[in-house]
Amino acid sequence: MAGCGNDGGSGSGGLDVGIVLPTKDETRWVQDETRFQEALADSDYSTEILFSQGSSAKEKENVETLISKGMDVLIIAPHDGAAAGAAVEAAKDEGIPVISYDRLITDTDALDYYVTFDSVAVGEAQGQYLVDNAEGDGIPLYLYAGAASDNNAFLFFEGAWKALQPKIADGTFVIANSSAAEGLKDKAELDRQEIGSIVGQLTTNWDPNEAKNKAETHLTSAGPDLKGDVSVLAPNDGTARAISDVFASDGAVTSYTITGQDADMASIQYIIDGKQTMTVFKDVRTLVEDAMGMAVDIIDGNTPETTATYDNGSMEVKAKQTDVIVVDQDNVKAELIDSGYYEASDFTGLE
Repeated sequence: MAGCGNDGGSGSGGLDVGIVLPTKDETRWVQDETRFQEALADSDYSTEILFSQGSSAKEKENVETLISKGMDVLIIAPHDGAAAGAAVEAAKDEGIPVISYDRLITDTDALDYYVTFDSVAVGEAQGQYLVDNAEGDGIPLYLYAGAASDNNAFLFFEGAWKALQPKIADGTFVIANSSAAEGLKDKAELDRQEIGSIVGQLTTNWDPNEAKNKAETHLTSAGPDLKGDVSVLAPNDGTARAISDVFASDGAVTSYTITGQDADMASIQYIIDGKQTMTVFKDVRTLVEDAMGMAVDIIDGNTPETTATYDNGSMEVKAKQTDVIVVDQDNVKAELIDSGYYEASDFTGLE
């Protein structure tokens, strides 16, 4: 557990903002913790950050702990979007406004706001990158997805399919590793159940080891016609590095274009080294600022600004979306070093 901010607070004597993040075992969420701490370093609002460590039960316990400390607003990135309903309902029962952070909490009306990157746009950027870098036709396309428990995984895949499907239908790409996707290749728009059938086959659960095992299984069963120059839709940076290592070790794979997202430091080094092709940069600084700005508006009695709504299965959740940026070797320095997100000294071989 990490605390940040100070005890100046808003005069209520309790905790102003409670923040619950899914796990410390993924680089992404440790980065978010750091960004929250940086954003709140000079804040007069008291805050506390707790990690759920991949457990919905721990997540609910964390929320209850923060409620007991007199929390005014809850910011929560759920481990499991549906299972988190019980946690946020406990907060709502106490009259505490809830902001769903990055991942949408589903099937509950105990939400007030959602702060997110445009997840469909993330997937579309990944898919479009593969399309833009495709040469010739009959290119083997390996598809991977995030966790079926994460609503974002569906949105990412929806966006990727939007970009990829026309080029699958016209023969530019040949699906290499999903019978479910193959069966739907002529359908431009998929419903949630159809996306679920593909995600169910290709889920990595955001786990690099699971991604590695899946990639190894797929390449072991693939014939020579599904190797050579290939394209790979990897859902995030952690899985991208694991999948990349597997494809790089297969002598029959002559080249691969592989996507990612989150701009993990390790993946930026992979991009510099030519081992990962791109990442979708989601500037967590902006997302944190949006979330904290929303929380402060609520505490101060103001109505937060929103730009979209998301259907979570029970309600239309008012949301604020943050733009995303495609990063590859061509612009990695401009987007990540010159912007101050990372230091040049964090990497080797950066020109």
